[in-house]
Amino acid sequence: MISLRYHIVSIAAVFLALAVGVVLGSTTISSRLLSGLSDDNTSLGKQVSDLQADRNSLNARLADADRFATSIGPSVVKGQLDQRTVVFVTTPDAKPGDRDALAALVKSAGATVTGELQLTDAFTDPAKSDQLRDLVARLLPKGTQLPTASDPGTLAGGMLGSLLLLNKDTNQPQASPDETAAALSGLASGGFVKQGPNLKPAQLALVLTGGALSGDSSADRAATIARFAAQLDRAGAGTVLAGGSGSASGTGPVGVVRADTAATQVLSTVDNADGAAGRVVTILALREQLEGKAGRYGNAGNAQAPAPGMSG
Repeated sequence: MISLRYHIVSIAAVFLALAVGVVLGSTTISSRLLSGLSDDNTSLGKQVSDLQADRNSLNARLADADRFATSIGPSVVKGQLDQRTVVFVTTPDAKPGDRDALAALVKSAGATVTGELQLTDAFTDPAKSDQLRDLVARLLPKGTQLPTASDPGTLAGGMLGSLLLLNKDTNQPQASPDETAAALSGLASGGFVKQGPNLKPAQLALVLTGGALSGDSSADRAATIARFAAQLDRAGAGTVLAGGSGSASGTGPVGVVRADTAATQVLSTVDNADGAAGRVVTILALREQLEGKAGRYGNAGNAQAPAPGMSG
């Protein structure tokens, strides 16, 4: 007769056998798994190493190209803007190094930089758009007509265009020195602009921005800059909106302009002004504006060509 003790010993033996089997099986599986993971890790490590080598090679080639463009830039643009004047308008994310390099190229092209007006964060802040609209209406020089649009970028471009740009037909200021000083002072007091020293109106305007904007209101801010630049263009002999990497995206001012057919017909844009080649293209685009033409230049997918006179 099989006793209860026999049943207990049998059951215990079964569980012990299962436990030993699991341990032995898992040891074999773990060994195979670790071996496979090690092989995968080695393969991935090689891929990463190869990609880093490719990146370093591309960076070296880009650096060489940038040095070459920097060295020949002054020769390429020489005489392109002879006896012309250019005013700079910069956004908060514009890099001072890019501005200084562009200013040097403008001078190499034979033109004079008449000063700089810096737009502040408040200028593009949707929460302060009503305040900007009210200020523009109150500070508008006598005889200046604002565009019918109601957005702050277009309205500010209409007023500042009359202050920063010469009349394209007469080559004369569109506002008196007192009116210009009062309007710019009012905008500065409101926290919307910062005026550089000895700022004077010019024939051409260069609006320099950074890349793509970020944050909840990035699209609205980019649209304000884009509409401002487009309206500024209509006030004088020509304007170029130049930005760096990312500026041609949906949250970049250049990208917003390129999505607007009406704006691209008058305003030239450059999406790689953070590089030496792009800065040369910016000067050539200013020259093109003097001829009544406009284009979309740079490296982005929505550019029509790398530079004026070149096919995409």
